[in-house]
Amino acid sequence: MGPDLELVAGGRPLRFPAVWLRDNCPCPQCLDPVTGQKLNDISGIPNGLAITRTEDAGESVRVTFGPDEHGSVFSRAWLAAHALDGDGDGGADSDGRTEDDKELWLPADLTEVPAVNWPRYLAGGKAQALAAVLRLGFVLLRDVPAEPGTVLEVAASFGHVRETNYGRLFDVRVEPAPGNLAYTSRAIRPHTDNPYRDPAPTVQLLHCLRAAGQGGETGLVDGFAARNAADPGSFATLARTPVSFGYVDKETDLRASLPLIQLSPRGRVRGIRFNNRSMRPLRRPYAEVTAFYAAYGPWAELLARPERQLSLRLAPGDCLVFDNTRVLHARTAFSMSAGERLRHLQGCYADLDGLASTLAVLSRSGNHGREEGS
Repeated sequence: MGPDLELVAGGRPLRFPAVWLRDNCPCPQCLDPVTGQKLNDISGIPNGLAITRTEDAGESVRVTFGPDEHGSVFSRAWLAAHALDGDGDGGADSDGRTEDDKELWLPADLTEVPAVNWPRYLAGGKAQALAAVLRLGFVLLRDVPAEPGTVLEVAASFGHVRETNYGRLFDVRVEPAPGNLAYTSRAIRPHTDNPYRDPAPTVQLLHCLRAAGQGGETGLVDGFAARNAADPGSFATLARTPVSFGYVDKETDLRASLPLIQLSPRGRVRGIRFNNRSMRPLRRPYAEVTAFYAAYGPWAELLARPERQLSLRLAPGDCLVFDNTRVLHARTAFSMSAGERLRHLQGCYADLDGLASTLAVLSRSGNHGREEGS
């Protein structure tokens, strides 16, 4: 026969190399029927592999390989779903993390803020909320009990808490001797959290326990959408220049060096790492430094434009869940006048893979959050 399998499946001609087919053989000797994991290593595929015979079985195709006469049966539906020219589960950017898998937005594009009431979330609205995080980058959960520590329950409802040097949860409020500007009443420009970690936490939660009397609004910016407004040359510079970030206190010394924009193998945006407060001096050749700053300034200005920032005034019981690799968050300054309420949020981190896994399980089972009430 030869090195390839050629057939028509799903109404179109398909072609698969013999080595690819053998590596994905679904027989019980090659694929564990319980775990679905491969039993054979690629090094076990014999030299000189070729397809010696094919048999059309209607909805499936039987393939025999030489020189060892191993037989495999592939359904036509499976082959069509895994076509080599497709962008499905076999595509290079198929993990759902790039700009192509998202609904990009400006505030003016949003007819409403994606929001789910907490009781509704527990009773069947979990899938709706998690899908919003993956699609739009954020969701607002309303009427979450404004009790300390509840943010951990929210995170545990879809994944695992990512513990950091800040602990399992952290308090965002004015501190007398702040180790981070977030613990002041200052305005904070759009940023992503923990850029000095590799990997950085990919999901962030902020739960409002007490709102400020005046000010303290939260702003959200879709960093992926900003790509479309960026100068192509500047964008390329930001995507290839490693930037050093760091955080140091008495017990912590964290450093990471990565570009402000992370790209997939196909050159599509899959991550933003942006926090001017944590940037360290750029130590690159002179020409690279000047080119970086020529791109960095306009990019920062673009992200901070008012028309790109969705403004939310979080009320007690509001819990914001957002993608820390895509959505930048900001804060306006707030009043510290005597007699006014002191703003207090609690936050924690989680990860997108856990969130996406929970959504996938809910979707395939048809159980959209009802397990909390059962």
